Amino acid sequence: MNDEVRQPESEVGAGILSVFGRQLKLFRERAELDRVGFGSLTGYSASTIAAFEQGRRIPPSRFIDQADDLLGAGGVLLAGKEEVARSQYPTFFRDAAKLESEAVELHVYANQAVPGLLQTEEYARAVFMMMRPPMDDELIEQRVGARLARQEILSGSDAPLAGFVIDEAVLRRPVGGRGILRGQLEHILLMRERRNIEVQVMPLDREENAGMAGPFTLIETREGRRIAYVEVQNVSRLQTERDRVRALEAKYGIISAQALTPRESSTYVEKLLGEP
Repeated sequence: MNDEVRQPESEVGAGILSVFGRQLKLFRERAELDRVGFGSLTGYSASTIAAFEQGRRIPPSRFIDQADDLLGAGGVLLAGKEEVARSQYPTFFRDAAKLESEAVELHVYANQAVPGLLQTEEYARAVFMMMRPPMDDELIEQRVGARLARQEILSGSDAPLAGFVIDEAVLRRPVGGRGILRGQLEHILLMRERRNIEVQVMPLDREENAGMAGPFTLIETREGRRIAYVEVQNVSRLQTERDRVRALEAKYGIISAQALTPRESSTYVEKLLGEP
């Protein structure tokens, strides 16, 4: 199964992928395997193995597990697995993705699009297809895969407590078409059933909304670090200064109080689903 993804051309051969690729090649040659032979053992073509070794494609996690075992790398390839995984995200989001994966609490305010952690595959693909300048198809699929992989943090026994406040305008905007929006609204209701997830709606008729300055995310890690993440037009900033983070925490508290309760929000989403 070839589910590897291609690295954007502007980043080909750069950073961790280049280092990982050189290590992979050295271990393969030490094992006296050519690319065809190694590819047959792992289920990949020789050309794909070459792309991994040259840093032109991002190897999936299970390939790295296979390669470390088959080549007797003794954990060397596994040691870079986390950094290789991070390379699938756009550069501006990589640090935030790492912190997000370590979170015990997440709080997200969204007034432009459904938060990435709640997006369906179809909705995510539609979002990326609207980007300008346009992305090529392979990069879109890379981004979609990375977004869906991020969502795994919301599952399992150590999943963080996650709260989302979503502006009603987001839930009415037919990104990708009415069918995709309907599927997205249904997915939000399903996610809402998980005990670690709360979703609130900020109705359009609210006269007060403390979130007019835009979307943001609050992250608390297992080590007790509290960070705020703000992004606009692919320009992002991680706020670690306590005063700034505290201000956004206070703002989120006000936004949450102004929005519908989680129970009211579920009823409201059901109402949106019932509209023509």
